[in-house]
Amino acid sequence: MEGWRRGEVKIADHVVAVIAGLAAQDIPGIVTKASGLYDEMSKRISGKNAAKGVIVLIDEESTRIELRVAVQYGTIIHAVCGKLQQKVKELVENFTGLEVREVNVRVESIEMGT
Repeated sequence: MEGWRRGEVKIADHVVAVIAGLAAQDIPGIVTKASGLYDEMSKRISGKNAAKGVIVLIDEESTRIELRVAVQYGTIIHAVCGKLQQKVKELVENFTGLEVREVNVRVESIEMGT
């Protein structure tokens, strides 16, 4: 194919936010903004609510992600947040090819167990 050249691929911030939000849902002790009254399977399939509480900044050189979460009472916050940061970085980089420079976690509340 003479004259053919590969175009560019751009990934929307929202797509990265959904990946990060879904990763957060898999970490025991983390309560995401997506948690609540919604059916767990429908959230996972659609990703509709997974991006709640996630802010993504993508520039030409790197990606920065901020997650706003709650933790379950009794959770060792620094340990579970470290796991969350690693999981988000790993999944976003693997799925998108973007370099994740920072994953910042803002713990906004503690949830009491039921």
